[in-house]
This record gives sequence, C-alpha cells and structure tokens, in this order.
Amino acid sequence: MAVVMSMVGVLVYSVVRVIITGFFTVRPDQRAVLTTFGKAQRMPQAAMPDGDPEDGDRYAYPPIRVIRPGGPYFKWPWQKLYKVSVATEAVDLTWDPTKRQTTIESVTKDNLTTGVNGQLRFRVCERNLYAYLFGVKDPLQHVMGYFVSVLRERIANFEDPKGGALISTDEFAGSEDGPTVELSEGVSINDLRKNLPLLNDFMEQQCKGTAQRYGIELDAALITEIDPPKEVDQALSAINSTRNQVAADISTARADAEQQITMSKRAVEIAT
Repeated sequence: MAVVMSMVGVLVYSVVRVIITGFFTVRPDQRAVLTTFGKAQRMPQAAMPDGDPEDGDRYAYPPIRVIRPGGPYFKWPWQKLYKVSVATEAVDLTWDPTKRQTTIESVTKDNLTTGVNGQLRFRVCERNLYAYLFGVKDPLQHVMGYFVSVLRERIANFEDPKGGALISTDEFAGSEDGPTVELSEGVSINDLRKNLPLLNDFMEQQCKGTAQRYGIELDAALITEIDPPKEVDQALSAINSTRNQVAADISTARADAEQQITMSKRAVEIAT
C-alpha cells in the first residue's frame, strides 16, 4: 500500500510540475527558441543576414525555428527554453566585463595616444539567433572587441579627405619656383574631431558583418569624444592658433596683392 501511495505521489508531482513549468508566454519585445535534448529545431528555408562573402563558410549557422510573441506555449520537461530580448539597447565603448576603464585608448597617425568615448546601439538579430545563443559564449563581448579593434585601426590611418594644406598648389602651378610647399601638415586629432560623422559612418559600414558572425545587428555608432592628454591638448591649441594666424595673414596678403594688381591695371588703362 505504501509503495502504491508513493507511486501515486510521484505521478501527481510529475503531472503538476509539468503543467506548472510547461506553459510559457513570449513578450512583444522577446523571441524564444526551444531545444530538445540540446538541439534546436532547424528550418528548411529562412533568410539569413547579409555579410562578408568570405565569412560564409566560417559563419554558416543553420536557421532555427523562432517562437514569436504570444502564448501560452507548451514545452516538455526534456526541452529547454531560451528567451532573448530584441529591443534596441545602448552600451558605452568602455564596457568590458574583464576590466574597469573610463576611456578607450588609441594611437593616431601622429603617434599620439588619445582617448575615445561614445556609445553603440545594437539589437539581437532575429534571423540569426543560432549565432547569438549557441555560436559564441558572449556575443556582445565579441562585438565590442571587434568594433574597438576596427576603430583603432581606422584612427591610426585616418586622413582628412579635404586635406590639411593652407594653400592649394594649383594656384602656383605656373610659377617659376615650382609648386608651393604646404605651410602646415594636417594634425590627425584635429582631423578626427572635424570628421566624427564620417568616422561613425565608416564604423557602421565595417560592422555590418556582426549580424552574420555573432547574431547582433549594429544600429548606430556614436563616437562623441576624442580627447588627447592635457599636455597634448595644450600643444594642439597652440598649433591651431598658429595655423589660424597664418591663414589670416595669407588671406590679407592675397587681398592686398589683388588690390594692387587691380589698381595697376586701372592706372595703365588711364595712361593709355
């Protein structure tokens, strides 16, 4: 009799546990994936995110069945549920679970160490949840490492597309002395500060492959600060002041020269 009661108790407990833990719902900002004995259900055809063709073989993740918002749904005890938020989130560039830091250090073309700050907006790629859940252990950490490495490479090789010369060599192409030497080279930190939108656009283009690699779509890159050390910043201020003074002197000299030429032409006309 005791054995029968024990069996009935175990049966009732199992049924109640299955019923209580078996039903679940998915919120509108969530997506869910079910695995059966550790394997997610594959889908025969599904649109995968675009990426670098060279990454196709290395990051060829299978499309899996994604549970949309709604419910209640039911799962068996041998199935495991994974819920993922697909809402757009923001994270600072300084975020790193392995260490605490207040800025990202990077070396410019002029071999100056500068600090970079900003934010990334991202969201989980619904079309590639396999990569996010099962492809890598910490996809956000991988994305941040990838982004920072690309950013440092770009900063180290960045050049102002408009150039840093004060005088165009085309104006003196016909002079006997040959082309004019640039009065001042472009300062990389100044060039970066002036071209932050261009730098952000470049980073967004370079990080389009993160959806295919890690299952995270980069929504926007917002690099807001590029600050060198205090001593370097003071030196840059002096350089900028000098460049502005030189540019002003050149403009004044050019205006005086044009005025003298105009007066000389007028005098010749009157004499004639």
